[in-house]
Amino acid sequence: MDGDFRTEFVREPAALKQHPALVLNADYRPLSYYPLSLWPWQDAVKAAYLDRVDIVAEYDDIVRSPSMVIRIPSVVVLRDYVKPQKRVAFTRFNLFLRDEFQCQYCGAKGDLTFDHVVPRASGGITSWENVVAACSPCNLRKGSKSLRAAKMALQKPPRAPGAEQLRNLGRKFPPNHLHESWLDFLYWDAELEA
Repeated sequence: MDGDFRTEFVREPAALKQHPALVLNADYRPLSYYPLSLWPWQDAVKAAYLDRVDIVAEYDDIVRSPSMVIRIPSVVVLRDYVKPQKRVAFTRFNLFLRDEFQCQYCGAKGDLTFDHVVPRASGGITSWENVVAACSPCNLRKGSKSLRAAKMALQKPPRAPGAEQLRNLGRKFPPNHLHESWLDFLYWDAELEA
């Protein structure tokens, strides 16, 4: 049987790649929601072996070493609390997340760029308060004109987001695959329906 497993694993090395572990902070919240804090199964097994995490849930599949058999972890909790960052980096991704991946002029989703509300040509700066997500047609339509001159309006005024605000926004965009063992930990603080 060991030979069959080994042969199958060698022929299909991708088979075990599909077993990521959800990583929770010591307070049982994910380190991040978007992107979801996931580790490859190998990292989760190594961290468990080194006593850096506790295994909370496991997949049905196993991995073997010469001296042990272990079920693949699906949810792990860090033993030491990692303090979340307070400062939010001004990145394209975080900007799109703040604007919920939609154009701030027309509400379209999909192929987004970013736009300076007060154009750089008019002295506008690149900051949270002056840059918004925009679809290409709206960005081209506005060009280097003011909102008034372009006869356009923002859906909401741009502001610098807080770290907690971005974490909460990230919860609205789950990844394509959520293992059933993760669900209780991803939305454990959501209000229950009566």
